[in-house]
Amino acid sequence: MAIISKKKIPYKISPQLHGYLKKYAREFDLLIEYEDLLRYDNSIPQYDSFGNDTLWETVFYPQSDMDAIHHSLKNIYAIMKADGDMSVIDHLFIDRVDLCVYGNTKPFRVRVVNRINDNFDYFYIKHADASRIYGLELEHLLSPNRIAYLVNKQTLIEEHILGIPGDQFIKTRMGETNLNKTRLAKEFVKFNERCFVRLLGDMHASNFVIDITPDFEEVSYRIRAIDFDQQSFEGRKSIYMPKYFKQNNPIIKLGLEIMTPETQKQYEREERTMIAGRIRVERERVKDLLSVMKKDRISTDKNTNQLKSELASFYDESDFLKCKGMGDIVELSLEMLFRKPDLYKDKEKTVEEKQ
Repeated sequence: MAIISKKKIPYKISPQLHGYLKKYAREFDLLIEYEDLLRYDNSIPQYDSFGNDTLWETVFYPQSDMDAIHHSLKNIYAIMKADGDMSVIDHLFIDRVDLCVYGNTKPFRVRVVNRINDNFDYFYIKHADASRIYGLELEHLLSPNRIAYLVNKQTLIEEHILGIPGDQFIKTRMGETNLNKTRLAKEFVKFNERCFVRLLGDMHASNFVIDITPDFEEVSYRIRAIDFDQQSFEGRKSIYMPKYFKQNNPIIKLGLEIMTPETQKQYEREERTMIAGRIRVERERVKDLLSVMKKDRISTDKNTNQLKSELASFYDESDFLKCKGMGDIVELSLEMLFRKPDLYKDKEKTVEEKQ
């Protein structure tokens, strides 16, 4: 079972990381920062359809500030979604600004509505954390998913990631007759491998969503991370493997019922091959990111030493013990895709030899 005992401390964005973000058009001089949204003078709690407190509050701004704040928020949306084409904001209005009142980061959620067709979208404004930015960027480069986000000094703006929250899916969808058990189990194995290879931790059911796509007579599933604070911070290898979180047990149990160990290893190998292919396509950008990450401090010495020791044992690779920081560990973890492309086959042979 994977358990995180303490909340992760945030890390500021280094000058080197700012340089990377500017180079790849992630950093902009925006009209508003996180602190500006704290100038609200009233708020009301939000409740779900069952009357339960969502722990989000809708905030209200003084009339003297509201127009300027809403205009700035629409500008952010245009930069993130329309490559800076400000003509799109003529049809938009800010319907609501919500504040999450639990946890450490206290993000704001902005609801944007198109007045022509009443279509709406969300984005989030948060205190920037270097760990989260590395997590977002690695997700963008190494997963099947593209991520839109912006940085302004120490403010982070993220797009809303569509999907059914994992805990809600487990509670309400697992018993449906049209549930494609095989495809869901397969996707969870691949998701587990994606998290482990790039060392994204804390992927319990509340921190990912499940995107459902109709596919002829069946449906397909894509599991997407929505919380990147635990990118390369924890020391235990199990934290980076969603299959060890008890909240995910219903999906894990489903996989154990319908998949053989050989099938699971096949899907793991497939995902490792796909990640390796993405690295080849984005070789220079991945190299630039890892170069910055290796110079950054995003975890404690204790966690770093524990993780490199556990990975050295898992991969049977002593080079992990030479890593100085989490950036070095991530780089070597990705290198294992090329050094040991038949990792799981080799592990099977080792087990057979011992028997």
